[in-house]
Amino acid sequence: MTGLTTLPPTAMPPKKTSAAPCPCGQPKGYAECCGVYHAGVAAPTAEALMRSRYSAYVLALEPYLLATWHASTRPTDVTPDEATRWLGLSIKRFEATGADSALVEFVARYKIAGRAQRLHEVSRFVRDDGRWYYVDGQFDQEAADRR
Repeated sequence: MTGLTTLPPTAMPPKKTSAAPCPCGQPKGYAECCGVYHAGVAAPTAEALMRSRYSAYVLALEPYLLATWHASTRPTDVTPDEATRWLGLSIKRFEATGADSALVEFVARYKIAGRAQRLHEVSRFVRDDGRWYYVDGQFDQEAADRR
């Protein structure tokens, strides 16, 4: 895999078998899907990065979430809430907005304390030095209004 940039070793994922389903909902197993990106390979598209970030939330991979968040908007901490149980991801729209920028609209379903919730967001991504990064997003009604 010559020429591929990798994430720092602190972003390495927990061990999962290739037979384990990928949390992002794609038909591939985790090891062939988001596990590749969690291991350090650059996601080829903003949508692939979005899916891998969702899987990172499911698997509580804080280092990966921080490493894939653009430095201009990155928080100091993204400790996943242990009470959150992620249920599924649905990509509603992927749109290239330039050679190195894109939008991904998604709905992530989850439960907290037994109550079902939905996170509907339009996320902005940029590509720097061949690697995609999450910048920020607009939630709920704002996302629906942009459609």
